[in-house]
Amino acid sequence: MNQTILSARIAEAQALRYTPAGLPALDLRLEHESEVREADATRQVRVEVKAVAFGTDAETLARQAIGSAFRFTGFLAAPRHGKHPVLHIQSFQQDPDS
Repeated sequence: MNQTILSARIAEAQALRYTPAGLPALDLRLEHESEVREADATRQVRVEVKAVAFGTDAETLARQAIGSAFRFTGFLAAPRHGKHPVLHIQSFQQDPDS
């Protein structure tokens, strides 16, 4: 199963673009910060994740302010000519923990 749920803030959003098929697309950079327990120790986690949204999700996210916090759900995939995973956003909601 390839499902990712990530609470993060929008750190950067490119201009809304359109695929060759005419589908709205938005490239984003998300920032996540949290504290987790690992091996009986508390660990500070900070990560930046590249993400992409399509369709109405792309249009809605393009209108959000930088720094807005959401809980994103999606899947990880590598771009055609890349090695690093990109979060493909399938849904999102305001993050209640922020």
